[in-house]
Amino acid sequence: MKIVIEKTADGSTTLYREDIDEHYHSVKGALAESLHVYLETGWKKAAKISRPVRVFEVGFGTGLNAAITAYAALESNIPTEYYSVELYPLPKNTTNLIYDTLEGKYREPFKLVNESPWNERIDINPFFSLLKLKDNLLTMNLPMELDVVYFDAFAPEKQPEMWDESIFRKLYKAMKPGAVLTTYCAKGNIRRMLQHIGFLTERLPGPPGGKREILRATKLSGNMIC
Repeated sequence: MKIVIEKTADGSTTLYREDIDEHYHSVKGALAESLHVYLETGWKKAAKISRPVRVFEVGFGTGLNAAITAYAALESNIPTEYYSVELYPLPKNTTNLIYDTLEGKYREPFKLVNESPWNERIDINPFFSLLKLKDNLLTMNLPMELDVVYFDAFAPEKQPEMWDESIFRKLYKAMKPGAVLTTYCAKGNIRRMLQHIGFLTERLPGPPGGKREILRATKLSGNMIC
């Protein structure tokens, strides 16, 4: 697959996959999207009620979500266990393209999460452990007792198999009561599917300058609608 690096509206960079005509992050702001959709809406909510915070990320991608979460965990002294699945990890020379453009506090954690080995738990800092799983979400066994799910797969029209109801039922079973799932996708059919499974869904404002709405889904109990 051919990948091109592009600068987004907030000055941060993303990658563009020509084969599926899709970006890894919002072109309106890669860093702004990750901070708002996943850290602010997901991790920070879970961190108010759980220690350690157990995160499961669908789509490691460039590692940006992991990097900002690692920094937040260290900054706030909140123990965080982070699991991320990716079937097709990016080569090091590709993630280096983004690393070379990064400045400031997320540069070092970005390097550490990308340099950590696959399928081996690594302590990125005293408050953040990372297990990157090179695996297929459709068939793998999920870690259990999850507090938050970052659902960051490519868009439903680009990768429809990742948005199948069976995937979200599987995630629901792996989540604790009160756990949240956050995603940039607020499409009505996705929201209704999550509600049918048993989630309480919220349409929330999107990141500054980005999408108008995002979605957060909360598991209210251990019971799932059949």
